[in-house]
Amino acid sequence: MENLSDAKMGAHKPRSGSLAFYPRGKAARETPSFSTFPDVEGTVRPLNFLGYKVGMIHGIGRNEHQKSVSYGQMIYVPCTVIECPPIKIIGVRVYGKGLGYGTDVIAEATIEKPDKHLRKKFRNFKQLSSKKKKERKEKAYTTIDDLEKMKGKAVTEGGFSPTFSQKVEGEARFSPTFSQKVVDVKLLCQAQPSLTDFGKKNPDIFEISLNGNVDGKFSFAREKFGKDLKVSDVFQEKQFIDVKAVDKGKGMQGVIKRFGVKIQRPKAKTQRIVGSISPWKPSTVMWTVARPGQMGYQTRTELNKRILRISNDLSKVNVPEGYIHYGNVKNDYVLLAGSVPGPVKRAIGMRFAVRKAANDSFNIAELVLVGTKGKEKIEVHESKAEKVVAKKEEKKQHSSVEDEIKAATAAKK
Repeated sequence: MENLSDAKMGAHKPRSGSLAFYPRGKAARETPSFSTFPDVEGTVRPLNFLGYKVGMIHGIGRNEHQKSVSYGQMIYVPCTVIECPPIKIIGVRVYGKGLGYGTDVIAEATIEKPDKHLRKKFRNFKQLSSKKKKERKEKAYTTIDDLEKMKGKAVTEGGFSPTFSQKVEGEARFSPTFSQKVVDVKLLCQAQPSLTDFGKKNPDIFEISLNGNVDGKFSFAREKFGKDLKVSDVFQEKQFIDVKAVDKGKGMQGVIKRFGVKIQRPKAKTQRIVGSISPWKPSTVMWTVARPGQMGYQTRTELNKRILRISNDLSKVNVPEGYIHYGNVKNDYVLLAGSVPGPVKRAIGMRFAVRKAANDSFNIAELVLVGTKGKEKIEVHESKAEKVVAKKEEKKQHSSVEDEIKAATAAKK
């Protein structure tokens, strides 16, 4: 017998949750990173950004979806606020074709004087002493000019400075010598959560990918090297983007909550279990069987989220009591339609949408944000109530068919 909730919904869910996400372990890294990007035509520009989840708020806007039932009406829209402090470009990475599949880092150039928060996170981020330079017969830091010399010709790995990860560990490790050609250029970036209000100081390190050819990427990297990058330089309003984050961790959970397995009948010895986990032959438990284990704190990507607003007008987004467990927004922010994976304060990765989206979804105009205790909420409700009363009065004023017949016969007489 199905559950009452399933019967109401008319759905059959013997096992909820996709098996494509096995094994369901904890995320290895909380800072999201993208490996796939769409082909964006035009001038060279960044394709991804990083912000921090503030919370959710609801807005009221006019629906501009022409095929919608509520076209032209004011509707409620759930919105997620993501604060986006400026990103600092701390380095440039050059990639070449690897020995096997994909690409490998050939070399990189980083800034010479990182800020105090970055030095606190990576204490080995410093130049090599003159003695170590002589021992390794190399420069402590590679410049962008050195990286541009690699452009258009084969490069032999092993003769350049260590990469960022090798500098962090304090000692350079060199892979076997082989020829490589520069195929991609990416920006090494540092998020600045110290500019926000929720108390985090430890910066997140991630890469920003660029569109265009290698020459254009080098010129863009030279222009932005050591400078700040704003979210308005990457995305635009009404644009669809993909978001990626580590969702909320729920710890050890059973099969009922983790997979949506039906609860056993009351007469059963145990209710919240799987009826049978495996047959006698083969005497093994298949990986497809629902089992207890870790739930949540896993990396998830959601596609095609509409950007409703990109602004730095804090008066339109901050609520009087502040956001729960976060505080107030102090920097540029992005307003997305719908929900976003992850709890409050979580780092949210954003990129250009890789799949084509329906342009009519969440096509909202005249958006007004309303907090949980804002005055605008009451005013909007009152205006809607007044419209309903006015429509009812108009219906009463309309004369019936009998009244119209009587009026017509009286006019003939």
